[in-house]
Amino acid sequence: MDNLEFESLTAEELDAYLKNHEEKDYLLIDVRQESEYELGHIPGALLMPLAEVETKLFSLPAERDLIFYCHNGGRSQWAASLVGEGEVCQKNVYHLMGGLLARTGRILPGYPKVELFDRSREPEQLLTIAMDLEKGAWRFYRYAMDSFADDPVHQIFEQMAIAEKGHAQLIYHFFQKFESNPPPFNILYDSLKGEILEGGQGLHDACRNLVKITANPCAEALDLALSIEYAAFDLYRAMAEQTDLSAARQTFLAIAQAEKGHMRALVRSIEKCRP
Repeated sequence: MDNLEFESLTAEELDAYLKNHEEKDYLLIDVRQESEYELGHIPGALLMPLAEVETKLFSLPAERDLIFYCHNGGRSQWAASLVGEGEVCQKNVYHLMGGLLARTGRILPGYPKVELFDRSREPEQLLTIAMDLEKGAWRFYRYAMDSFADDPVHQIFEQMAIAEKGHAQLIYHFFQKFESNPPPFNILYDSLKGEILEGGQGLHDACRNLVKITANPCAEALDLALSIEYAAFDLYRAMAEQTDLSAARQTFLAIAQAEKGHMRALVRSIEKCRP
């Protein structure tokens, strides 16, 4: 790190970093309290209150960049200095100057819905659950396609539906490694119910929210989809950090990376919506 214990990032520099780096390259850590995290956190951030940083210092990944943030920058600066002085990271250590107060990017309330995944299950069972969540997202976008059949946004939802099925196929690729005689993808995929979306929201609730949209259907529908994708990204990042299985971690990080691509596509599409 050029003889520096840690480096400071502005809010703009952090957003550029998150945009340009793959999920496997870094870990974003929120060092606030649980109640603060629940009110709103940067999507994909791992909660590790400041008091826990010192006790968990040597459990942090040495092979990834570590980025700390808090409310206004004080706690994250201290956390970054602890990690830098401890020399536990072989990569870069950063902290967000000004904390969340300095940032205007999207903030996600609540916790990632990790309870969707029972970590006592076998890897193939966890990956089947992940495929089922992707099936839920696919069903949502198919419903959105039908709801906006005559709207330009229809094509965007069609692309998202195709991509969600592609995510399920990506998960299936890893799933096969744990099954001695796996069923063909199409048979397995058709058997999945897909009643819950990746972010933990029920399919029927998401569809009802879509039906309620009246004012600016293009922007509001895409914003709803963006919220779903952010929650999905948050979930897969959380699962990547909580699993002890290397293959499962790689899978969840790969899906999180793909979800980030979805979010970018949706943001670009929203900018094209007409009032």
